[in-house]
Amino acid sequence: MTDSRDTDPRDTDPRDTDPLRILHVSQPNAGGVAVYVGQAAGDQRRRGWEVAVACPPGGDLPERCMAAGVPWLSWNAGRAPGPRTILEALSLRRLVKGFAPDVVHLHSSKAGLAGRLLRRPLGTPTIFQPHGWSWLAATGRQDALSRLWERLGARWSDALVCVGIGELREGMRAGVRGPYRLVRNGVDRRRFRPADGAARLAARIRLGLPPAAPLAVCIGRLTRQKGQDVLVAAWPGVTARCPAARLAIVGDGEDLERLRRERVAGVRFVPAVEDPRDWLSASDLVVLPSRWEGLPLTALEAIATGRPLVGSDIPGITEVVRPGLGALVPADDPAALAEEMAGRLLSPGIAEREGRAAAAASAAYDIGRTVALLAAVTRDVAGLGETPAEALVDAALVDARAVAGGPFHGGLRGFAGLADGLEGGLTEGLDGGLADGLAGGLADGLAEGSTAGLMGGASGEGTGGADGAELGAAEAAGAEVAGVGVNGPLPEGGGAVTPPNSSR
Repeated sequence: MTDSRDTDPRDTDPRDTDPLRILHVSQPNAGGVAVYVGQAAGDQRRRGWEVAVACPPGGDLPERCMAAGVPWLSWNAGRAPGPRTILEALSLRRLVKGFAPDVVHLHSSKAGLAGRLLRRPLGTPTIFQPHGWSWLAATGRQDALSRLWERLGARWSDALVCVGIGELREGMRAGVRGPYRLVRNGVDRRRFRPADGAARLAARIRLGLPPAAPLAVCIGRLTRQKGQDVLVAAWPGVTARCPAARLAIVGDGEDLERLRRERVAGVRFVPAVEDPRDWLSASDLVVLPSRWEGLPLTALEAIATGRPLVGSDIPGITEVVRPGLGALVPADDPAALAEEMAGRLLSPGIAEREGRAAAAASAAYDIGRTVALLAAVTRDVAGLGETPAEALVDAALVDARAVAGGPFHGGLRGFAGLADGLEGGLTEGLDGGLADGLAGGLADGLAEGSTAGLMGGASGEGTGGADGAELGAAEAAGAEVAGVGVNGPLPEGGGAVTPPNSSR
């Protein structure tokens, strides 16, 4: 993962003459979300703002905060929702009261749930940044409830910040309506620089790698989302054509032991590293076989290093892998993945040309632009400025035409009934003053609201029912608007709209 201790993307900017007090909240304390939070908090600290970060102990985010002079507040929260979520929400509410921020910035789905479950914390203006919507890893009933929650939670969000166009489109398709803002992820191009042949050799010497063996590298958490199982299944197809090829899978995660048991020749598993630059420099090719993404930092770091990418044809990756920078393959297709990897490992000239083009394209994703735009959005939410046009999304595109998809969609009237029922349940719980009372009120609210929502859907009442043609038109228009001035032009290339996630 990227070490932000020597990252200073805004160090030449003057201090803000009207400083704000900001609390960032994140359940992930490591990986791509932690990198992002550390960069954002550090940039805002350098602007003269009073900034703090609340996250669970462990990981590297607390260390990043301390190195940047940003106070860290311990917030014990688990990754998945459960019986303790109410207590986590109450704990976060106490932290908000103690720090008294001008804006609360909630990162990722768990903070988004805990931070908005009791409405806006003490009425404080609130930004929610999903870094991958909450329903992406869910199935069945949990998927439906997650979509339902995000539609409701948007009511208590003063800005919904999306890291990429794919993430924004997915929210619109799921019927999440609210004040969308587009702030694409960025990379610190002063740290991630093009690595030529000499730099590749030096990195391989430091890592103890063969100097000339064709090398593919995959960096990320070892999870179903990141698709390393597809990569391992594809690798024999690569070595059948290129026997000398090697694959390094860098990262930790719940799938590690299962993948190791495959015992595929030529595959090396490497523990997660604080700084991935040597592995990127040493590689001939970077692979992202993910099943869903937002705008992955690894992809941006790879192109800034001057490495071609072979990745899944999904939103987030398609925003980065444009023609001439690598190849896109269908998700969950080991044969197609093997073919594109082998072709580049057997033809270094192709990989070198694509790598040079990738390094040039990385200029569109400079982190300085990202943090400046995020600061402008934050000032707007605090009532001290105006969001730049490049972050704005036409509100009409997130209106009734975009409310489609999701098992509970039954028109706006039905959804309003569900929202009111849930809100009433929360109020009952707060009046009780105890976590048990709140949990009971929440359950009653969900039951009452779900009935109202489903009845609205059965009767066909409301104005939110968009057919496929209408939704397609809204998406096309949304892409056109979202592509104006967002760290570069709107990427070309297709790819089905599938769930995104931005964490490494």
